[in-house]
Amino acid sequence: MSDQAFQVLGEPREWTLSRLLRRQAARYGDRRFVRFGDGVELSFAGYDAECDRLARALRAAGLQAGDRVMCMLRNRAEFLLLAIACGRADAVFVPVNTELKGFSLQHQLHNCGARMVVLEADLVAHFNGVAAPPALPSHIVVIGDASIPLPAALGTIGALSFESLCALADDAVALHEPAAHELGCIMYTSGTTGPAKGVLMPHAHLALFSVPSPGLALAEGDTYYVCLPLFHANALFVQVMAALVSGAQVHCVQRFSPNRWLTEIRACGATITNSLGIMTEMLFKSPANGDDADNPLTRMLVVPVADWIADFAKRFGVRVFQGYGMTECNMPVYATEADPCVPGCCGTIRSDLFEVAILDPESDLRMPDGQTGEVCVRPRIANAFMQGYFRMPDKTVEAVRNLWFHTGDAGRIEGGSRLFFADRIKDRIRRRGENVSAFEIEQVLGMLPGVAESAVVGIHVGDAGAEQEIKACIVLVPGAHLTHAQALEHCIANVPRFAVPRFFEFIPELPRTPSNKVQKHLLRATGAGAGCWDREAEGYSARNERSPTSQGAAA
Repeated sequence: MSDQAFQVLGEPREWTLSRLLRRQAARYGDRRFVRFGDGVELSFAGYDAECDRLARALRAAGLQAGDRVMCMLRNRAEFLLLAIACGRADAVFVPVNTELKGFSLQHQLHNCGARMVVLEADLVAHFNGVAAPPALPSHIVVIGDASIPLPAALGTIGALSFESLCALADDAVALHEPAAHELGCIMYTSGTTGPAKGVLMPHAHLALFSVPSPGLALAEGDTYYVCLPLFHANALFVQVMAALVSGAQVHCVQRFSPNRWLTEIRACGATITNSLGIMTEMLFKSPANGDDADNPLTRMLVVPVADWIADFAKRFGVRVFQGYGMTECNMPVYATEADPCVPGCCGTIRSDLFEVAILDPESDLRMPDGQTGEVCVRPRIANAFMQGYFRMPDKTVEAVRNLWFHTGDAGRIEGGSRLFFADRIKDRIRRRGENVSAFEIEQVLGMLPGVAESAVVGIHVGDAGAEQEIKACIVLVPGAHLTHAQALEHCIANVPRFAVPRFFEFIPELPRTPSNKVQKHLLRATGAGAGCWDREAEGYSARNERSPTSQGAAA
């Protein structure tokens, strides 16, 4: 446990972002806390004062205890104000993905039962065609042109500008000081086989989420470069609020761009940043310049890493750390200085805060050290964990069984404290009596020039019996030329024989959820369709041997 961070947070009963901000505002005053790409800035004291003003406005607008405020905003100051002000108004903050449309948006609007919706003017059109919820929101607050006509899903009362909302603030209105156990946020985590689940996050959960990675050693002199969307926990808590805990500064831009990334980091003097998913690979595959290491960055939190991560770190002159967490279970694992930066190694379990175990997916019994099973987590401190899924009791019961939260991830623990990620449980493939990790094959395919990204799934075909065959779906870099046979040869050279895919398919893009998770169930559902290249039909084996009876060249 980081003594400095927990001195700032206080006792667990005091763990709220509202109290944290008040303490840091008193300590740092008018010192700049965050600067956005559009030039808007908030000081520590200014952030605190503006949150008070907005909280009073929310109460003056008629919000009651427990009312939900849906926030559909990009990376901007108003987002951060709402994240704290809702708690001080005794309301619940509900950030949603700005890319949502149609069914996904309708589900989240209906599920959360928003009393107020705050959104940008150009996002109003996303509600076109969305069915009105049983109870319409009482207030629609628009940033931008508030005179814009509202779709039926947002009611007929008309919109209020953000400035008009803030003008309602009355200093005589009493503020609420949220308690650690009270519900602070509902954050939706997209499922790949069903509607998104609203994670119920108490205030202590939000505060603990904001305790920085010990490996990063985040401090007052640092600047955190944030390019992930604030509606995700990684950006909001692991980066922005972690900087608040540490007294560091934040530079927050609208979105990630591999072409602007290094330029923006140099311009703002950032010393720390995070990279998630394919972002790291896109940066690594961007054209290298001899001065890429000439930048102020010193540390990065990267999830996941690939075999080339050491070359990435050398190229950009940074020390890379990993971690493991979910919206539901916080960050139970962070890499320390002692943990190796290799694929799959998440880091060391934060055993003073969480208990992490590897359980048999069928029996929920503990697996021996070093064996792969399901990663399961439970908290050691009250209220520092999700309270369930909003209005989805069946999903809550499914996820929390036998006193453990079941992550759905496969992994192993080595040495009693170091967690290694293997794959999603449902994405693991059983082939020829062997468990195959799709993650590992995807990492290998990512090393192949011309491959932008890939997804590997197990599919059932008529001649495979009860087991699965492996199918690799590959998205190429625009203009790249790669044959199926070349992809096969690369896999043969880099993965075990039992893990060599039988089927290869080039596709324009991977199907994704609104929160950018790959929808592997859709790739599985297409099976070995007409677009698949079958190495067995072409006469290749997993040893790169080709039958002399096969005809023609591999395409």
